[in-house]
Amino acid sequence: MNLRNLLQLVCFLLALAPISARADLVRVYVTNSAGDSIHVIDAGNNKVVQEIKGIEGAHGIAFSPDASRVYVSDEASSTLDVFDRKSGRLAKQVLLSGHPNNIAVAKDGRVVVGIARGAGALDIIDPTTLARVKSVPVNGPLHNVYVTPDSKHVVTGSIRTGIITFIDLATEQPVWELKLDKGIRPMTIEAAPDGSPKRIFVQLTAFNGFAVVDFAARKEIARIELPKIETDFETDGGRAGAPSHGIGVAPDGKTLWVTSIPNNAVYAYSLENLKLNGEVALPSLQLAGHAPISAVANWVTFTPDSNAIYVSNAGLRSVSVIDTRAMKLVAVVPVGEVPKRINTLVIPSSAASAAARRASLP
Repeated sequence: MNLRNLLQLVCFLLALAPISARADLVRVYVTNSAGDSIHVIDAGNNKVVQEIKGIEGAHGIAFSPDASRVYVSDEASSTLDVFDRKSGRLAKQVLLSGHPNNIAVAKDGRVVVGIARGAGALDIIDPTTLARVKSVPVNGPLHNVYVTPDSKHVVTGSIRTGIITFIDLATEQPVWELKLDKGIRPMTIEAAPDGSPKRIFVQLTAFNGFAVVDFAARKEIARIELPKIETDFETDGGRAGAPSHGIGVAPDGKTLWVTSIPNNAVYAYSLENLKLNGEVALPSLQLAGHAPISAVANWVTFTPDSNAIYVSNAGLRSVSVIDTRAMKLVAVVPVGEVPKRINTLVIPSSAASAAARRASLP
C-alpha cells in the first residue's frame, strides 16, 4: 500500500470513529406490578442490564427529557418516585393527591399523573422543584394519561365514566370531553405532519379491538374488532373486562400495533387505511390438563427506528421482542412478577459514550 492510499485509509477510519461514538443507547424499562422492582433491557442485545429495586407498587413509567431521571407512579405510597437513571437510586418521592395510575412527561419536563381513585384528577409536577403544583379536576378516576406529540394537550381516559378528557397544557385546564359507550382503556395517538394529534386509537372495556377518534372532528369515526381465532387460551378470571390492553403507533408513523389477551397475539395494522397487515403469536404456557395459557399481553413500546416492538407478558413474567419487519418473535426476556407498563428511553450520544467508556475500564 502506497503512502497516499494509507493516508486515505486513516482518514476513512477517523471519519468512522465519531459515528460510533455518537450511537445512542436504547433502553426498555418495564415495571413489575406485583413485584418490587423495575427491569431495564438493552435493546441492542435484549439482555437485562439494570434492575431498580425497592419500589413495591411500581405502575406507570416515564423519563425526564434529558434522560437523567426515571419517574414511576408508586401505587403503594401514592407518590411519584424519582430515580436517578444512572445509579437507579431513589432521589425523591412526591406526594400525590391520591392513588396514581399512568404518567407522562411533557417536552418542558412537567410530569402529569393520572389519579385513579375518588373523583379523579390530573396531578402536575414541576420538574425543577419536584413538587406537585396543581391537581386538575376531571370527570372520573383516570386509568391513563398521555401527552400529545406536540406537547400542547394531555389526553386522559376514565374506565368508570367512559370519558376522554383533553386538557390544554398552556392553561392546565380541560378544554373538551368525549364520552364513549364503554370504559376507556389504553390509548395511542397518531400525529399529523405538524405534530398535532390527528387520530386517537382507544381500547375499551370488554371489547377485543379499538375505537378510532378523530381529534379535529371530536368524535368517534370507526370501531375495529380484532380477528376471531380458533384456539382458546386460558387466562385468569378477571381478564374479560380488558381483552385488548396494549396499543401503540410505531415511531415511523406507518403501523398501529394492538395486543389481545384472549387471542394471545399482537396485530399490526396499516396506519394509512387501518387494514390488517398481519399478526404475531405470543408465547404460551403449556401445563398438563390445561389448554394453552395466554401470555396476557399488556403494554407495548418500540425502538426509535420502529424495527422492534416490546410487549409485556403479564402472565409469563417476561417481555416479548418482535421484529416488526419480519413479523416474527425474536426473543423472550425474563423479568419480574406481572410486568405491565413498559416504555423506551433513548440515552443521548454524549451519555452513551460516557457509559461505554466506563464499561471498558478494567
